[in-house]
Amino acid sequence: MINNVHNFLSKRNIDGFIITKPQNVRYISKYTGDDSCLLITEKDKFFITDPRYTEQVQQECPSYNVVNWRSYGKNIIAAVRYIIEKLKLKNFAFEGDSLSFNLYKELSEGINAEAIPITGIVEEFRAIKTKEEIYNLRVACQIADRAFDKIIRDIRVGITEKELASKLSHYMVMEGADTKPYGNILISGKRTSLLHGIPSNKTIEYGDFVLMDYGCGFNGYLSDMTRTVIVGIPTPEQKEVYELEKKMLEDATKTMIAGTPAVDVYNASVKAIKDTKYYEYHYNGIGHGIGLFVHEKPFMGPNSTEVLMRNNVITIEPGIYIPNWGGVRIEDQILIMQDSNESLTNSTRELIIL
Repeated sequence: MINNVHNFLSKRNIDGFIITKPQNVRYISKYTGDDSCLLITEKDKFFITDPRYTEQVQQECPSYNVVNWRSYGKNIIAAVRYIIEKLKLKNFAFEGDSLSFNLYKELSEGINAEAIPITGIVEEFRAIKTKEEIYNLRVACQIADRAFDKIIRDIRVGITEKELASKLSHYMVMEGADTKPYGNILISGKRTSLLHGIPSNKTIEYGDFVLMDYGCGFNGYLSDMTRTVIVGIPTPEQKEVYELEKKMLEDATKTMIAGTPAVDVYNASVKAIKDTKYYEYHYNGIGHGIGLFVHEKPFMGPNSTEVLMRNNVITIEPGIYIPNWGGVRIEDQILIMQDSNESLTNSTRELIIL
């Protein structure tokens, strides 16, 4: 990981790189805590943090020079400025989409070094997963699959969305997930047309679709899957929408190999509904990379310019969302290989009737 940073600095003739995004700090340093900032030069690696975390940094990042920022001023930036001036750096890069305007002003004003905003550099590194990252992602998906097997036993008329969402998070932790869950979606009935609906006190009713878009972390790496089930006998239209959605997912997944333009995956996903009344109810964002963050490069949609690469791990999640009726989404997590792909999500795609 650090070699990629050194190569970037050398190619761009930049003396130092300040990394402040928590996921990027973790990717580069393996640090798992809070309050973190890296300053990396060709010869030195500094880890700036609060004294609450210095012992953890020393344990997890023994090759870094640990700096307690409280010894230098009111925030991390004061310590960063001190190091830049001490090393007499001529210029430095920083993550322009991470640092606030006030902190940028404090960092750049009155310092004898050029501040160079950059975006997406570490994210480009992160898009191609290592064997270790793929292992962590695979385990996270296996945990989510096992939690699905448990939660479908709890779905019944009368239980609330919030109760089910709480149980789902509990099952993932008990199956081995990290204990910091991220926001999971569990919605039912007409509310399933809400792409990112929040679990509510609504009770499950007979005839409801129940949509679960959820995941967990394992060693910081995330799973993201969606399954839609139904409580009671589905109507003909519910069956039709579900089967069209499943066909969208299957058609798109077949195209997902290294070298495929992401826009081609999108085009494959809409073939099944192109000439139906449901086309206007699909959402263009059909997938995204996933790793230490739930939405990362590459992104798939009609305007995507990215190309799938070997060892990308990408979700595929087309959906049909009909206001005041409901929606269906199925989502798998896919490992891109040279001439094929592997679904890390293994729960059935068939409609489950509860």
